[in-house]
Amino acid sequence: MSMSSSLNASVAGLMANANQLATTSDNIANSMTHGYKRVDTDFHAMVTGSGRGGAYSAGGVRTTNIRLIDERGPLVTTTNATDLAMGGRGMLPVTSMSSIDSNRPMPLMMTTTGSFFPDSQGYLTTSNGLVLLGWPADTNGTIPAYPRDTASALQPVQIVAGQVDGAPTTRVDLSVNLPATATVAGADGQPQTMTVEYFDNLGLRQSLSVTYTPTVPATGSTNTWTLEIADSASNNAVIASYTLVFDDSRALGGTLQSVTQITGGPYDPVTGSLALQVAGGPIAFRIGSPGQPDGMTQLSGEFAPIRSSRDGAPAGLLTGVEIDSRGMVYALYDTGISRLVFQIPVVDVPNPNGLQVNSNQTFSVSQQSGGFYLWNAGDGPAGDIMSYTREESTVDVARELTQLIQTQRAYSSNAKVIQTVDEMLQETTNIKR
Repeated sequence: MSMSSSLNASVAGLMANANQLATTSDNIANSMTHGYKRVDTDFHAMVTGSGRGGAYSAGGVRTTNIRLIDERGPLVTTTNATDLAMGGRGMLPVTSMSSIDSNRPMPLMMTTTGSFFPDSQGYLTTSNGLVLLGWPADTNGTIPAYPRDTASALQPVQIVAGQVDGAPTTRVDLSVNLPATATVAGADGQPQTMTVEYFDNLGLRQSLSVTYTPTVPATGSTNTWTLEIADSASNNAVIASYTLVFDDSRALGGTLQSVTQITGGPYDPVTGSLALQVAGGPIAFRIGSPGQPDGMTQLSGEFAPIRSSRDGAPAGLLTGVEIDSRGMVYALYDTGISRLVFQIPVVDVPNPNGLQVNSNQTFSVSQQSGGFYLWNAGDGPAGDIMSYTREESTVDVARELTQLIQTQRAYSSNAKVIQTVDEMLQETTNIKR
């Protein structure tokens, strides 16, 4: 019984080391594969107990394989903005191009790295057909509150080449000093004018003509001006007018004291903005809050438009894509503006090593991995998303070659045991003869 168990144990050893050889060869073959996670083989002793008369019975060995998905390979920089890798825990959500082309439900898969390029339809796709998924932004450039425990809101990230886009102006900041001498008795009462450019809903350049007319008294000074704003998109018609009164106290001299609406939208003293309604929609026209020196002022000196700024941009041609560490995808235009179009969440599961392994370094949720959750990159346990970066294989070739030598010797040793048992059985047969 002991001799036959030795034979069985050695055969089991041959099979176990053959399994070890298979995983080692797979690891070595993929030592240059980006995002590859090495496979480790564990050996487990099998005990059958002792036979009659206290004879030992060899139980042999068995093996189990585990892919170490939670291990991270070295990160290397590239020149492609949409080469992505995880800088910590979590994975990138992807799906297959075949599911998009066939209009089938998109399976959620995960990968820790990928080299994505826009295809003919603008989808960010790898060479082996993986499409990057993300949450689309609203038309105003914000990401809505999407559910985090389902992939139903995820869409293929699509950036159409040659796309033309603009951004209408929604905010203007103005900082102007009006001459205090213009509101004293005897002044000539000449208005002061300036022009502020803005962009309409079609990306066209429009302008607001801003006129400041001083109120000149018979005696003393009024510190009062009439502000009128005309819109070029409305045939230069006056769309709003206000009365501005400036403070002449020691503490707040020269700052706004009050703004009174004559026509147009209301004035908000908290934000210091006028609610202008231009031809294409509302614009928050900021002139400053009462008592604050950062907007309109009236001090001795000349008329001085100190600062004029606005958001928005003219129509521009799409020139590229950038992805920041938070997973925000920005479309870049030749006018110098960028627009938020998608957010890439980070997929995390309780047990990464329990994920189902697919081809092309992708993984799917399984019962062993537990359910997934979609995190913002950099929040909670999720790592950052690194652009211009690829993750290399987790395989250490020197370690695998050492393992290969050990496996070869163990296999030879088991084969030697089988040869020895065969010779001993032959001797037993010869005794009977």
